[in-house]
Amino acid sequence: MPSSLPPGLPILPDEPRDEPDEDSTDARNDADPVPFPMSEDDFESAVSDALDRIPPELAKTMNNVAVFIEDDYTPQPGEDADTVLLGLYEGVPLTERDSWWDAGSLPDRITIYRQPILDICASREEVIEEVTVTVVHEIAHHFGISDERLHELGWG
Repeated sequence: MPSSLPPGLPILPDEPRDEPDEDSTDARNDADPVPFPMSEDDFESAVSDALDRIPPELAKTMNNVAVFIEDDYTPQPGEDADTVLLGLYEGVPLTERDSWWDAGSLPDRITIYRQPILDICASREEVIEEVTVTVVHEIAHHFGISDERLHELGWG
């Protein structure tokens, strides 16, 4: 891990995230396409709570980043039309910024996509966990941590 990353990284999940057993009553499958019903306000609260769980020392080092919630990701031209994202980081990671970066740069953007998260969750607890993982994952990109490394750490 680059020495320029702030103290406190990596953040490790509390427990390993296992896929549900096929026989599990909580397992979701194609026969169970109904997303977990959660209001926009409750989902926004889950995102806010996930942001509040970021350690203060780490949150202080975040620079020029805004967090948004949108219903769904729209694939860009050239992307597979079936692309599904739970979250997206758009910007210049802290590890790649130079001394000129601050001069008029727009904020980095983290977007959390509500519907895809609700589509894969069967309970309020699962939504809260998935939102937390997604928020941490996208914030980690702000710090320059790759998808490969996040998967190794259990935040993929």
